[in-house]
Amino acid sequence: MLPSADFVRHSLDLHLFFARIMKEHSFFLQAAFTPRDAQHMQQADMFRMEFDKLLADAVSLANGHVSNSVLQSGEVVTPYTLKAETATTFFTGIQIPTKITEAELGLVGDSMDANPVLVERVSVLNQRALDLTSALIQFKRNLLDAVLTCKAYTTNYPLLIEHIIREAVLYLNMLQRLQSHKSIDFTREAYELEAFWNRQMAEHALFIRGLLDPTEHNLIVTSNDFAEEFKKLTAEAIKAINKTLPLKNVTKESLDATKRLRDFKRQGTQGILECKIKSIIIPLLGDHVLREANHYLRILKMFENTVREA
Repeated sequence: MLPSADFVRHSLDLHLFFARIMKEHSFFLQAAFTPRDAQHMQQADMFRMEFDKLLADAVSLANGHVSNSVLQSGEVVTPYTLKAETATTFFTGIQIPTKITEAELGLVGDSMDANPVLVERVSVLNQRALDLTSALIQFKRNLLDAVLTCKAYTTNYPLLIEHIIREAVLYLNMLQRLQSHKSIDFTREAYELEAFWNRQMAEHALFIRGLLDPTEHNLIVTSNDFAEEFKKLTAEAIKAINKTLPLKNVTKESLDATKRLRDFKRQGTQGILECKIKSIIIPLLGDHVLREANHYLRILKMFENTVREA
């Protein structure tokens, strides 16, 4: 059974990362529809605004009740997030509430206090997130089906829609576990999460490759190399699940590769914001995938310590 203080901290840690990811998924869907699919656009906009509210409420509860390791990891916000949001609003005309980001920049963490009122408020927030994420998953699945059967058009790759469905399902599963006050066994979780995030990192590299201008040859080659490397690491993580390869070997390789990919994404995000890279990558997408790499790095470092101590 998860102690109350851990329930509060783990829940708010999760929302600070995933609620922002979900609101940006909704934004990416919204911005990619044509005028013909105005109804889909409005639905995506509704999800974006609801996740804005969810994240804002999580931030209002988070000060002093989240992990310093999460706040310092770069998975909540990066030095580029505010600029990326401002630039993306300029390019799309969709208003992104940057005050949430500004509030996150001032958060502090690691208090062990969790009074009954706070526990109840976090539990209510978790349930809102569960209901909202379940609805978003269904919307994404319906959209993917419509795209694959040529009933709708979007400038998002079908693979990207599959990709963001997977992340929403992961958020949902973690929320369900937290609402049941179940502890997480990181030794057991390491296998599944490394396979999951290595696959996501591989696909990030594929998306970057596909959204770069054809003249950006060197960046395209680098992106493709990362995609191939993470495909290999995904296969190795699956072997670890099947007990045919030691997890510690996979974790070390994944950690090294993710650090390099994180640096590549950071340079890319900066280059996009400075208008030095030719692409059709919206600035917020660059910052989005950078935060996901930072999130995965924090998890890998935790796994590395767990494996070393085992």
